[in-house]
Amino acid sequence: MLDRNRTADSSGMEEFGYTQTLDRSIGKFSSFAAGVSYISILTGVFQLFYFGFGTAGPAYAWSWPIVFAGQLMVALCFAELAGRYPVAGSVYNWAKRLSTGTWSWLSGWLLLVSSIVTLGAVALALQLTMPQIWSGFQMVGDGTGPYDYAANGVILATVLIAISTLINAFGVKLMTRINSVGVFIELFAAVLLILALGWHILRGPGVMFEPKGFGADHPMGFLGVFLIAAMASAYVMYGFDTASSLGEETKDPKRTAPRAILRAITASFILGGLIILFGILAAPDLDDPKLGAVDGGLQHIVLSVLGGPFGKAFLVCIVIAITVCTLAVHAAAIRMMFAMARDNNLPFSRQLGRIHPVRKTPTVAAIVIGLLSIVPLLVNIGRPAIFTILSSIGIVLIYLSYLLVTVPMLRRRLQKKWPVADDGAGSGFSLGRWGLPVNILAVLWGGAMMVNLVWPRQEIYNSVPPFEWYLQWGGVLFVGAAILGGLALYHFRIRHRTGVLPEHLAPQHPAPVPPPEDDGLDADLQTAR
Repeated sequence: MLDRNRTADSSGMEEFGYTQTLDRSIGKFSSFAAGVSYISILTGVFQLFYFGFGTAGPAYAWSWPIVFAGQLMVALCFAELAGRYPVAGSVYNWAKRLSTGTWSWLSGWLLLVSSIVTLGAVALALQLTMPQIWSGFQMVGDGTGPYDYAANGVILATVLIAISTLINAFGVKLMTRINSVGVFIELFAAVLLILALGWHILRGPGVMFEPKGFGADHPMGFLGVFLIAAMASAYVMYGFDTASSLGEETKDPKRTAPRAILRAITASFILGGLIILFGILAAPDLDDPKLGAVDGGLQHIVLSVLGGPFGKAFLVCIVIAITVCTLAVHAAAIRMMFAMARDNNLPFSRQLGRIHPVRKTPTVAAIVIGLLSIVPLLVNIGRPAIFTILSSIGIVLIYLSYLLVTVPMLRRRLQKKWPVADDGAGSGFSLGRWGLPVNILAVLWGGAMMVNLVWPRQEIYNSVPPFEWYLQWGGVLFVGAAILGGLALYHFRIRHRTGVLPEHLAPQHPAPVPPPEDDGLDADLQTAR
């Protein structure tokens, strides 16, 4: 049995047969900052406020605590797993300990694809803010043409992704230093913004209970438009697993990562909720169509309420938040690609799993992720609804990949096999007797929200002309293609050669203790190790 100190320091890597190749230099605040910057309240809240408000009005704000309550159940499950296995590509490796090789590969694949799509969607948020700071940032037309907005957004996003690629390729120390400074600025700006909006409140909270005519034409009434608007909140509160995905680079990860996960989602809920609430209560005119317009939204409220220079200073802070959010999403995607590649579970695994000898970071993976994230931007360059489409697809895949962890975790609990018996992995966080009810709620929430998000509604997937059936069903088609294509790739090209690459295999590594029965790793992966 390993002693507690060794287990904490190794982050449970013995259970997977890995040797330490990444640079373990991330401290407590940097781990917390990684989760906060991925969630990034200033990025997410400001990016899709227009969508939530324009769809369901002031009452859309109620989706914020509802989404938090559901995602907190998932975060608690992830914190328990992070207390045992804070390793790179956490969702993929967690599923590997909880279920079969096929199941774990699919969870990693879907999260990898969603991270690539999300990276582009986050970088696109610059278009929602920078032209409102200075008109010179609108480099394509004047922003009034049918495709000016989307095309200019793609240019700004591509530049940001290129910068993120360089920073992430240089090493985790540089990335975390920039990220920590950016998160400090973001949190400081969020608190100041809450105080400033609170000082300018014009109405009472009763407006949050008034549908104000929203949903009058929807078959399900206000509930129908509220479920659509919930996407604006669902888009913000995920990615808290990033603190664990950086676990191999974190000091004392089994205690640091779980707490970072829970602190990140809680801080984001409190600050983001107050920004939404006070923004609505301080808006000069709730009937202003700019509040529900892609070039208006919460940015318009800030500029209207706080005035030019002061309001634009906050918008600059939003640009900083978008930048560090892009860095965090990029970093998480790199760790997922690296984690799958070192198991020889991707094409060109040896190249993608290579660690730079000096920088101790997956440089090739950083570059490949950056290039791939630009592809969906170019494909959608002529789509004015590009923000909503990419955001929706990214969220659906992430919720599905999370379910591929919480479902087998629940199955283990019901079979009385959680925690994994005699696996030698000490735990830095445990839910105890609350584990089963929390896990059940996490699965129910994840399934319900995923169905809500993927439902082929015109308001999300084809909100502006031309109205085509394949655009409206785009979410279903894309998710189906990602699943079927991924399974085909795995079974025909990957499954028969999977196994830890020699350069990542721990020296003199004893055979890992398999989980009971057949719900651990594939037999061929066990043999390869």
